[in-house]
Amino acid sequence: AGMIMLADRVTDARPDQETIGGIDITVRRNAFGRQVDSFESDLIVAGIGADPLHAVFIRAPWVESAGPEVEVLASVVSEVGAGTIVAVRQGPLLATSFHPELTGDLRIHRMFVEIVRHSR
Repeated sequence: AGMIMLADRVTDARPDQETIGGIDITVRRNAFGRQVDSFESDLIVAGIGADPLHAVFIRAPWVESAGPEVEVLASVVSEVGAGTIVAVRQGPLLATSFHPELTGDLRIHRMFVEIVRHSR
């Protein structure tokens, strides 16, 4: 929901879907499928170190297009959705299509804290 809320454009949005916007991306709602299609994958995420990040995707969107000011941080490399963008940053805004809070890996949270600290 966070990535969808921060996206400037949403494909397959519900008619009553509202967004805050702020990141120049087009996202597709539930792009990886429904709840039963949830999956986990290891990602290489720019800016958090070389070790893969274990990511949990639940009814997740993906980024269909990103504007020139958007930094792509991660794309899926597994067979499910290979090559699709799943983490982005534009200025002080950060969005992921996975749930970093569901693993014990705090690197995405630390990245977010650093972004906030440096945006003052």
